[in-house]
Amino acid sequence: MMNMTCNIDQRGRKIRFVVGVLFDGSGVALLVWGLLTGGIGLIVAGVILSLIGGFMIFEAARGWCALRALGIKTPW
Repeated sequence: MMNMTCNIDQRGRKIRFVVGVLFDGSGVALLVWGLLTGGIGLIVAGVILSLIGGFMIFEAARGWCALRALGIKTPW
């Protein structure tokens, strides 16, 4: 099990939050577009992007990076 102690600084938290909001917004746009046009691929892509964005916002709020917790070095 991964330890959820703070492992990123304020800069990393801000970057994750902004990118998370962008992913989430893009996911919602794709989801709506898919629902309006009936494109199942757009709906699936929208859900995936929204989930990723939500997880990144969670990481920013907690000050925790899953990749860093696994030992992978990230630039922020």
